[in-house]
Amino acid sequence: MLTKDLLRVSRAGGGYRPVFAGREHRPLAARVLGTFQGHVGEARAELDAALTELETEADHFKLVRGFAKLLDREAVFETRASVDPERARRMAFEAAEEAAVVTERERDDALRRAGDRLGVDAEAVADSLYADLDERQVLAAFDSRWDPDQLLAQYNLSLAQTAMFDATEVRVRTTDPKALVSAVKRLRLLYEIRKTGGAGAERDVSDREVVVTGPDALFRSTRRYGTRFARLLRTIAKADDWTLEATVDDYGTERTLSLSADDPVRVPGTEPVTEVSFDSGVEADFAARFESLDLDWELTREPEPLETGARVMIPDFAFDYRPAGDSATAESPADFRVFFEIMGFWTPEYVEKKLSQLETVEDVELLVAVDESLGVGEAIEARDHRAIPYSGTVRLKDVRDALRRYEDELVAESAAALPDELTPDADAVSLADLAEQYGVSEAAVEEKAFPDHERVGRTLVRPAVLEDLGDEIEAGMALSEAESVLAERAIDDASAFLSELGYAVEWEGLGGGTVRKKD
Repeated sequence: MLTKDLLRVSRAGGGYRPVFAGREHRPLAARVLGTFQGHVGEARAELDAALTELETEADHFKLVRGFAKLLDREAVFETRASVDPERARRMAFEAAEEAAVVTERERDDALRRAGDRLGVDAEAVADSLYADLDERQVLAAFDSRWDPDQLLAQYNLSLAQTAMFDATEVRVRTTDPKALVSAVKRLRLLYEIRKTGGAGAERDVSDREVVVTGPDALFRSTRRYGTRFARLLRTIAKADDWTLEATVDDYGTERTLSLSADDPVRVPGTEPVTEVSFDSGVEADFAARFESLDLDWELTREPEPLETGARVMIPDFAFDYRPAGDSATAESPADFRVFFEIMGFWTPEYVEKKLSQLETVEDVELLVAVDESLGVGEAIEARDHRAIPYSGTVRLKDVRDALRRYEDELVAESAAALPDELTPDADAVSLADLAEQYGVSEAAVEEKAFPDHERVGRTLVRPAVLEDLGDEIEAGMALSEAESVLAERAIDDASAFLSELGYAVEWEGLGGGTVRKKD
C-alpha cells in the first residue's frame, strides 16, 4: 500500500473513486525510475531534491511521491562514516561538556579532542556526527523489479489498496469465490456469504456475494482490519472477472468505493514489496535471521493494532506459537501470541511516545527490544513488559530465551490437560502424529506413560508388532527390503527400529545397504 497522505481519490457526486494513473503517465514513471538509478552512490538528500524537481513537472505531486514510495522500498540505503555516528556523537558531546562551547573555535576544539580519542581528525568526526540521519544516508544499491509499465500497475494496485484501508465492510463477487474465501480465512477476517439471486448476471461472476466485515465499534476506534482488507484486493484482482463495493469511513463520512475488473487494478507478476516492508534495517535483519530458524514460533510482520488508551499501537512483529503437531494453520490462528516491538535509536520525543504507548497496553504479552543507548530498559520493565537490550542487532538468543519461558508454560499447561497414560489405537504411531491428534505439542505427550506401547526413537509401537518385526527382518536382508517391511506398519524411522532389533546397516559404497547383526 501507499501511505495515507499519498491517496488520490475523487469524491465527486458523493462517491469515493481512486484517481488511477494511465498510459499517459508512463514517461513520468520511467523518469522516477531513472532518477533512482542515477543517484546510486549519492546521499538521500540529493535523491529527494531531484524527485522534488520532478514534482513540479507532473500532473500532481502525489504521483511522483507515490512512484517514489514504491521504489524507495526496493532501494538499499546505508550509513557511510569514518566513525560510528553514535560513538562520534558521544565523544563529541563529552568533549563539549569539558569546556563550554559557545564560539565556532570552541566547537572546532571539541571536535579535535573527540578526534584525538577516536584516532581520526576533527573533520572525520564532524562528517560522522549525523551520518545516520535519513537525508545523509547513501543510496548504496537500487535494483528495481519493475519496468515503467509494471510500476504503473503496482501504483494503481497500491492506490486501490490504500483507498480500502478505511473500509468497514467489503462486498465482493468474483469468478473464483473459493480462492477469495481461502484468502479471507488466511487473513483472519470475518465474513459471510450471501446469495444475490442472480444479480450481476451481466458479468461472469458468482451469484454469491462474499461480505467481509467485523465489529463496527472496533472499526470506528482502530480500523483494525484495514491493512487486511487492502491485502485481500490482491486475491480479488487475480480473478478473471470481479466486482467490489466497500463502505469506507472517510473522516467520519460514510462513502461507497466501487471497483471491478474493468478498472486498471491488476497484480504485477512479482510479489509487491508493499506487503513486507520494514521501518528499519534492524527489523529487516532480525526478521530474516529469525525466519531461518526452525522454531515453534511463526513470525508475523505488523500484526493487528493494540489499543493504547485513545490511540493505537501497531507492534513491529508478533510471534504465534505453532509447535510441532499443532493443528493451527494460516487459516486457523495459533492460540497464543506474543507481540514484539523494536525500539531503535531515535529522538527523545519518539522514546517518550513509545513509553506512553507501552504504559497503556494491557492484557497482552509484549517483548520490547530496546537500543542500549536509550537507557530506558528499567522504564519498560516497570510497565510489566520484558525488555531485551541490544546494540546494532537484536540477538536471536535473547529473543529465543524470552520465548522459551512462554513455551515452558504452554507445554506444562497442555501436558496437564492430558491424562497421565495415553493409549493410542494404532499399532504404531509417531509422537508427532499423536501430538497432532490431541492438538498439543510433541513435548506435551512425550513424557506421558504408554502402557500398551514401547517407545522406539520418536515412534510408539505395540510389543507384539515389535516382536513380529524381529521375525521378519533378518541379517543379510537389503536395507530397502527392511524399510518396506517397516513401512507396511506405518513406521518410517528405520534407523531407530533396526538398532532396537539389534541390527546395523553395512553400506556398500554409494549403493544400497545390507542389514547386519551388531558386533
